[in-house]
Amino acid sequence: MMGGGQLYGRGMSFPPRVAGGRIAWSEGETNIREAIQVILKTEEKERINLPGFGAGLQRYLFEPNTVTTQTLIKDCITKALQLWEPRILVTQVDVQQDRSDPQAAIASIAYKLVATQIAQSVNVSVKLGS
Repeated sequence: MMGGGQLYGRGMSFPPRVAGGRIAWSEGETNIREAIQVILKTEEKERINLPGFGAGLQRYLFEPNTVTTQTLIKDCITKALQLWEPRILVTQVDVQQDRSDPQAAIASIAYKLVATQIAQSVNVSVKLGS
């Protein structure tokens, strides 16, 4: 039986950290969850050798927290994950105003792991304007 690292891969942990004097690594489902965070937190043109990488969610920083903005964020997240994370199949993205912060939205992302069809989810906060 294959372990998570063999099935889903292994990479440097995110955020980067040191454990036992060495760079910490993550593997399996944890590595995929961290990769999703990297994609969503990376701005387009931020990576010199891969300028199209990332979701570019900072562009919504000063946008109003409206249904229109939330729909744009949903589309942006869906497209970025479909393009940059082949180990998952995005099944649903829902973006709603953060009840505890009127200047933020919460994106709830549901996905299936391609190799096993196991359902997973992750929530991401997106800072907005008023």
